[in-house]
Amino acid sequence: MVIQRQLTNERMSQIVTHNGVVYLGGQVGDDLNASIEQQTRETLGSIERLLDLAGSSKEHLLSVTIYLKDIDAHFKGMNAVWDQWLPKGVAPARATVEAKLCEPGILVELSVTAALK
Repeated sequence: MVIQRQLTNERMSQIVTHNGVVYLGGQVGDDLNASIEQQTRETLGSIERLLDLAGSSKEHLLSVTIYLKDIDAHFKGMNAVWDQWLPKGVAPARATVEAKLCEPGILVELSVTAALK
C-alpha cells in the first residue's frame, strides 16, 4: 500500500496519507504571544488548510488529541473556539490532556486523524 507524505522535512511530515486515512503532524498557532482563543483559531485554520491539501475536511475528522499547556486555565477558552469551528453532527473521537509543550509560548497543540473525502 502506498504511503503519501506531504510537506516533509528531515524530522517530520505535516501530512501522511495511508489507506484512506490522513494523519496530520501536531499543529500550533503562529502567534505564541496570543491568547488561548487566538492560538486555537490559528491552529484550527492550519488544520483546515492541511486537510484540504490532503483531500479531506473537518467534516471527515476521525480523532483529535488536544494538548493544553494549562488545562485549568485554557480548557474553557479552547472549547469556546472549538465549538464554533466544528459543524454539528461531525464530532470526532477526542481526548484533551495537559502537557509540557516544546516552546514556552505554545498554549495548545492538536494532533488530527481524518478520513479522505
